[in-house]
Amino acid sequence: MTDIPFENEAEDFEIDLGLPEPVEEEIDLNLDFGGPEEPVVDDIVIDLSEPEPEPEPTDELDADDEKVIEELRQELLGKAGDWYVVHTYSGMENRVKQNLDNRVKSLEQGDNIFESVVPTEDVVETRNNQKKTVTRTTLPGYVLVRMNYSNETWAVVRHTPGVTGFVSLGSSPVPLTLDEVVRQLTPSALARANAAESGPSKRSKKKVEIADYKVGDSVMVVAGALQGLHATITEINAKGERLKALVEILGRETPVDLTISQIQKI
Repeated sequence: MTDIPFENEAEDFEIDLGLPEPVEEEIDLNLDFGGPEEPVVDDIVIDLSEPEPEPEPTDELDADDEKVIEELRQELLGKAGDWYVVHTYSGMENRVKQNLDNRVKSLEQGDNIFESVVPTEDVVETRNNQKKTVTRTTLPGYVLVRMNYSNETWAVVRHTPGVTGFVSLGSSPVPLTLDEVVRQLTPSALARANAAESGPSKRSKKKVEIADYKVGDSVMVVAGALQGLHATITEINAKGERLKALVEILGRETPVDLTISQIQKI
């Protein structure tokens, strides 16, 4: 029997078993063995002060305030004459008012010069960690005068000791608008209304100021975790008696929240 050669006997062939090819992956080794991380202080506000409740906001007008202002407006609408602004020497506002009132009386000008007012406001001032209420002029160097303007009344006011002139446009005094008068007399009207309130519902609506410090002052921290460090005041919250300041921590200026009692002047 003759053997017949098989022509494909010597050909190579491949078998695909469907196994995935190995993929080389990048391996990120974490060599941190649990040591402390370096603190990050950028843009972090550190509050090292004692927690205190936020004071009740008193700047916003409530319904009672709006009522007082509307009553003031109606009262002004019913008064004769226009309101003018008289310029005085600084610190002489109350003396000028007294001088003008006496002069009007002695010259019998009460039918034309009706009243003079020094606009004021009550302020709760904190100085040396002590609070007290003080009354301040809201327009230092000025007195409001309600009158019928004429050459005669102008002369009475102008020649009052302490008066340096009228606030005018050119050579003619310009009366205030009703809104301007209301704005100037509102603080004292609210103060009178607040003083008349009584009982547990009464709350302070007075402006609050910190007399000892201002933004930009350099101070020393005298209490708390930062005691002994210098700080620069960047913001003052007078009502809450708190402030924000920059303190150098780990070689960087870091904003911190402090109370007024934690600092003192350098």
